[in-house]
Amino acid sequence: MEREATSSELLALLNAATARELQVSIQYMFQHAIGAGQELSVSGKTRSAKRTNFVASHSAYWMPGATLKKIAIAEMRHAEAIAERVVHLGGEPTTQPEAVTIGRTPEEMLEKDRSQEQAAIELYERLVDVAEAQHDDVTARLFRKILLDEERHHRVFSELLEPD
Repeated sequence: MEREATSSELLALLNAATARELQVSIQYMFQHAIGAGQELSVSGKTRSAKRTNFVASHSAYWMPGATLKKIAIAEMRHAEAIAERVVHLGGEPTTQPEAVTIGRTPEEMLEKDRSQEQAAIELYERLVDVAEAQHDDVTARLFRKILLDEERHHRVFSELLEPD
């Protein structure tokens, strides 16, 4: 099988994307686990009322656990697709995630998550531009698809941060 010629810039961007996807997969899954491990027994309260129950790591608090888990799984799939693309282009995919930052309160966690999604959107828009400039339609198409997910994730985190 003949490999496509690609630039070191594109491979570096692809590995930055892989490291980012690995990072947020871990980050979101840990945040999910924290929420699931501290089951909230209060029913019928609003999100903001549930948020006030947070006291360090010793008390139950509100976190959108199922949402975080679903997004984490989507991010793992992105990491897989990007790593496969790196290999196809003749590179070696990174196995090192960026630094994982969990946060101490639900709001801090969601702010960090939203910020990560915004950074991904900016990186992936640049990746599409570089791929198109190198006439790599497959990579550009892959990242246009991933961008749709990242934009949706950003909206989800933004909505979760909105007051009731």
